[in-house]
Amino acid sequence: MTVIDGTSRSIPATSTQPQRQPQRPTSGVDACTAAPEAHPRPAGKDSYTISEVVAFTGLTAHTLRWYERIGLMPHVDRSHTGQRRFSNRDLDWLVFVGKLRLTGMPVADMVRYAELLRVGESTFEERQELLESTRRDVITRIAELHDTLAVLDHKIEYYAGARRAPERHSA
Repeated sequence: MTVIDGTSRSIPATSTQPQRQPQRPTSGVDACTAAPEAHPRPAGKDSYTISEVVAFTGLTAHTLRWYERIGLMPHVDRSHTGQRRFSNRDLDWLVFVGKLRLTGMPVADMVRYAELLRVGESTFEERQELLESTRRDVITRIAELHDTLAVLDHKIEYYAGARRAPERHSA
């Protein structure tokens, strides 16, 4: 199942963008959702339309709405006309969700993590267990990829050697 239809992109800091000041996590904020160095807009002026979030993240509007519908995206504010208005915090969360997707974490586990996060500090242990389990899975996948890479390297060496062999005989 495809959840992310593009790749997350961080927005590079420029001289016209204010630098983000490091902040201490507050209650209900997960330290894993560390923000990029700079956001497109400073805190307090961080109200993004869905099309702006699509441009910043590479996700589709459909995916963002789906994240909200299944409970993966926390409550997104709405304008007086009912349009979604995303914040810098929402952008940070989407970056973290993108990292979880890269781990291969099932969507159901991501939704569970989001639910636990909303409950608060009493769920630290369960969130830690979920992330540790995912980390073990990632380590296993890395080992499998290393093995696969070794096989590919061996085959590449074989073919490179086979091409050089006839040249040696003709010289």
